[in-house]
Amino acid sequence: MRTNYHPMAKNLVIVESPAKAKTIEKFLGSDYQVESSYGHIADLPSKEIGVDVLNGFKPKYEVSPDKKALVTKLKGLAKSAEMVWLASDEDREGEAISWHLSEELNLNPNKTKRIVFHEITKSAIQKAIENPRGIDYNLVNAQQARRVLDRLVGYELSPVLWKKVKGGLSAGRVQSVSVRLIVEREREIQDFKAEASYSVSAEFTNEAGKTFKAKLPKNFTTQKEVEAFLNKNIGASYKVGDLETKPTKKSPAAPFTTSTLQQEAARKLYLPVGITMQIAQRLYEAGLITYMRTDSVNLSQEAMAAAQAEITSYYGKEFSKPRSFNTKSKGAQEAHEAIRPTDMSRHTVPLERDQARLYELIWKRTLASQMSDAELERTNVKIESNTHSELFTATGEVIKFEGFLKVYLEGNDDDEEEQEGMLPALKSNEKLVANYITATERFSRPPSRYTEASLVKKLEELGIGRPSTYAPTISTIIVRTYVEKGSFEGTERKYTQLTLKEAEVKTQVLTEVTGSDKGKLVPTDIGIIVNDFLVKNFETILDYNFTAKVEQDFDEIAEGTVDWAKMMNDFYSHFHPNVVDVEKNADRESGERILGKHPVSGKQVSVRLGKFGPMAQIGDAEDEDKQFASLRQDQNIGNISLEEVLDLFLLPKQLGTYQGESIEVNNGRFGPYVRFGKQFISLPKGVEPLDVSLEDAKKLIDEKTQADAPIAMYENMPVQKGVGRFGPFIKWNGMFINVSKKYDFDRLSQTDINELIEEKQQKEVDKVIHNWQAEGIRVEKARWGRSVILKGKIKIELSKDVDAGALTLVAVQEMIEKKAPAKKTPAKKTSTKKK
Repeated sequence: MRTNYHPMAKNLVIVESPAKAKTIEKFLGSDYQVESSYGHIADLPSKEIGVDVLNGFKPKYEVSPDKKALVTKLKGLAKSAEMVWLASDEDREGEAISWHLSEELNLNPNKTKRIVFHEITKSAIQKAIENPRGIDYNLVNAQQARRVLDRLVGYELSPVLWKKVKGGLSAGRVQSVSVRLIVEREREIQDFKAEASYSVSAEFTNEAGKTFKAKLPKNFTTQKEVEAFLNKNIGASYKVGDLETKPTKKSPAAPFTTSTLQQEAARKLYLPVGITMQIAQRLYEAGLITYMRTDSVNLSQEAMAAAQAEITSYYGKEFSKPRSFNTKSKGAQEAHEAIRPTDMSRHTVPLERDQARLYELIWKRTLASQMSDAELERTNVKIESNTHSELFTATGEVIKFEGFLKVYLEGNDDDEEEQEGMLPALKSNEKLVANYITATERFSRPPSRYTEASLVKKLEELGIGRPSTYAPTISTIIVRTYVEKGSFEGTERKYTQLTLKEAEVKTQVLTEVTGSDKGKLVPTDIGIIVNDFLVKNFETILDYNFTAKVEQDFDEIAEGTVDWAKMMNDFYSHFHPNVVDVEKNADRESGERILGKHPVSGKQVSVRLGKFGPMAQIGDAEDEDKQFASLRQDQNIGNISLEEVLDLFLLPKQLGTYQGESIEVNNGRFGPYVRFGKQFISLPKGVEPLDVSLEDAKKLIDEKTQADAPIAMYENMPVQKGVGRFGPFIKWNGMFINVSKKYDFDRLSQTDINELIEEKQQKEVDKVIHNWQAEGIRVEKARWGRSVILKGKIKIELSKDVDAGALTLVAVQEMIEKKAPAKKTPAKKTSTKKK
């Protein structure tokens, strides 16, 4: 993106993103030219460790090929400017960006000023220009320490994993501890034994004919006990015993920090943590909210006054109550503000849906934090019976004054929490009639698996990571397949319900779904094995308190109380000998489980991690006729049974022939399938491959043939339609085209099809940024403002910080050269029998 051209601008302002540049440029006059560095212009090299351990841990920074043209341009602009203003973000990473700019552009300290602001508004920018400072080297050093320490951990631990576990693995300081949390939670769930008990609830009618619900505050352990209790209630009469009404209040939550914004956006808007941060960054860069990486709940005096004015004018004076909140998180970083709107009178923003929703959430939360308590009246009722001494209880709440609830109520992670309703008017000794009493069997629940948001909450509680690291940590452990988002819908479980109605107790058996992990973070086999190896051999690095202590050390470096090279030396002098010892002496880790003996051959049956993933094996290591089978995607080394493993060796299974082609059922890396000639047809969800008959397979083949039949023609080529993981699509000339909801997918007309294909063709043309046909290289736009370099099978993804339009062919070729794998001398093959 190009900012406006200023031929003789006296002032050059450099920020890190084009969107931020565009917003700032609106507030500055023609004397200022605003340019973007597109993120970091220098970083540690990608192909080597880039840290001189023997020379005070000196980092070796280099300008990446895609940034060289930009650096040359910025150098020229800086040379001709009278003053250079470094205006990157106000946190440690922003400080490091300014420092790199200063170093790489050889900026004259007398002609360079550093300015910071935590919102992009005219008054904030002007105030920053009136109060410049130098580069804060304490913040720079804290960022360098994080970067260097994490580089050392990654570069030294990863090769140990390649030797001792499996090639291509990686480890990292915060990511490995995050995986540990998820693995330990999974083990708690697997070890959990559910216990049944019976909870009792009832519906009563008062003298005025109004009904309300009540419950027994105790549970019964056995069905026999609960039957005895229900029988005691046959023919019983009831009355209101103790009745207590007292005023109570609710107070609003503090304004958002990065962590609480991520949690609440997940609860209320169902947004993943990474997407929340991308949207928040866009809102910040557009000047709509304050800086989105913060662990402070503080609001400036101006913001509190603006909130007070907005609340008073919009809702009334009685709704306003200015409040200050104290930051509780460990090592809260720098004097940031909470995340809030820059203009309290802007209730909504005319942007795309998710941006508008997140902005509204921030506005509501901020405004509510400055509003009056909600005043409630809570009524607690105890209900007595004439046949037994147990008391039923009922609770109701009535809102007397809404206060902050008029705007906002914080979400809750507990699925089971019941909302208290209203009770009818009741008086002491009032006679009540029981319409029914129900006893329901309930099972104790294991701890919940982490969601992205609850993992962020846990990391923050432990003092691990900081606002800038939560989202990248989660995306890293998912990308590296140590953790995945669960897709298991759960299993059916039977439970008993007894109901007393009209003097008769009836029992029925009902079913509920339990154990669903849909959308939750679940460790993979490889995640569990790597975690176990690291915990066993690198106790310190994987220790929660140690990881939190490292974060505190970074904080102290930022405050100038600790020397970063000394902190690095203290760490490395303990860490490196540990690495050397483990590399030399530790056993290989494969997660092997021996399940028993093969019923026919008597050979050992085991599961372990193999070169291509989790696998089963018949025969021990010395056996010459070992047999192998891959585990299915939904199977796990940790809990697969002998029977399930033996079933894997019954595949592939020949079912017969159809239309002159053989039919086979098997398991593949994408799940179970039927192979019909050269066609692969996935089995429907939940269908076991061994249960598929020849007739079932024929039916699937016919359905697939019918589904693949052309629905129309376009330019003399067939158009097919189908439904994939991203929804309905049509396929034409090898091109898959998503069909949006504006079309009736079941009744697509030829006009619809022409429109869909032509729109897609135009999009394909529009997304090309560069097309060097002779060299076979293309640069294209990708999702989320990113771009991608393509050459044959090589694909290099570029972050949104890279100005892809400014890339030259030479720079792109350099990047491809670095990415291309070195040609290997083919190794001699050793024969291994596989089935």
